[in-house]
Amino acid sequence: MTTLRYKSLFISDTHLGLRASRTEYLLDFLKHTDSDNLYLVGDILDFWKMRSGWYWPNINNEIVHQIIAKAKRGTRVVYVPGNHDEVMRDYFNFHISGIEIQKEVIHTTADNKRFLILHGDEFDGVVMNNKWLAHLGSDAYDLLLWLNRWFNIARRRLGFGYWSLSAYLKNQVKEAVKYIGNYEEAVIHTVRERNLDGVICGHIHHAVINEMDGLTYANCGDWVESCTALAETPDGSLKLIRWVDESMQLLETAASPTPTPVVPDPTPVVAKNEPIKARKVA
Repeated sequence: MTTLRYKSLFISDTHLGLRASRTEYLLDFLKHTDSDNLYLVGDILDFWKMRSGWYWPNINNEIVHQIIAKAKRGTRVVYVPGNHDEVMRDYFNFHISGIEIQKEVIHTTADNKRFLILHGDEFDGVVMNNKWLAHLGSDAYDLLLWLNRWFNIARRRLGFGYWSLSAYLKNQVKEAVKYIGNYEEAVIHTVRERNLDGVICGHIHHAVINEMDGLTYANCGDWVESCTALAETPDGSLKLIRWVDESMQLLETAASPTPTPVVPDPTPVVAKNEPIKARKVA
């Protein structure tokens, strides 16, 4: 399968350690993409879930090895921890296996726009002021993901592709939509105060690129529901990648047979009933 090349890639909310994490898609994404910069925008590891029960299949090791290998090959890898992997915030400004750990980063795109990169939980009042409620909400969310898993098992048996029931329900609930809107506005307010051009964040598992009052709000999404990432193309523009769809297109392209070139027959064509003239032999 073809390797897709970008200037920068941004992923968040992979939640390694959570059973519902779509690790098979994430590993496939890492194997078939390459970039100058790779930003891990928080909640890469889910220590909240691992405290209640250790879950670390071998595919998680493969994912970590893929990221470290990219750093060794020259990709700048920056890890900006979130709330589920907040223990990594004790290591700001450290380098681990070639990976930088930073509180936040200002990224300048190829077209000279400056983006604030951070996880975004600092704009979530529930997480910041009521951690017990945040943990309760996380447990309820895990239940929804469990239902989503069995829903998709049934879809596969019926011949249908992956579809996020949890993301659909979240988008239908008015309070959730209101929460997302408030979150985006709070983040953009900070970007405006800091005189930047936009923000790239995660946290709320809602992948999107929006223009808001002349500023860009971009959210990486997640790898438990939508399997999404953000990419910076060579000209500096941002692109949303939905890997479930992208990987299917790449597989279909790879499976398409290469047409065999037609080689012209050197034998002269003789019209019907036309006598063949003898060629003069020197």
